[in-house]
Amino acid sequence: MPADALWKEEVCHEWQKLNYDIYTLRQIRREVRSRWKHILEDLGFQREADSLLSVTKLSTISDSKNTRKAREILLRLAEETSIFPTSWELSERYLFVMDRLIALDAAEEFFKIASRTYPKKAGVPCLADGQKELHYFPLPSP
Repeated sequence: MPADALWKEEVCHEWQKLNYDIYTLRQIRREVRSRWKHILEDLGFQREADSLLSVTKLSTISDSKNTRKAREILLRLAEETSIFPTSWELSERYLFVMDRLIALDAAEEFFKIASRTYPKKAGVPCLADGQKELHYFPLPSP
């Protein structure tokens, strides 16, 4: 096989691997968002769930005093529930969402529902639904 053809085959293989990794990352992000939406709907935010989960570059924290509390609750969610896959690095996206829940006085109830719905199983890594194996890569902030 000529060197040029071998190089093209290698590049094609790398692109396929990259596309698979991107697809897997998107699936994990969709699954986490779906879990959050499910809990928000259980809290009674059926109409507001999508807007509560919407975070853009223009999003702001409603009250700077809530930032510490929001971060603490997110860390508890990551440590005590399986709402996030094991490989998940906490995203600022959910800091904004948690800030909104604190402002609505619904953060603790969200945590309680998450704990019941997505309990952490000791020693068992959490996979996103449909994920066959763990993929370790950081998730960027929004």
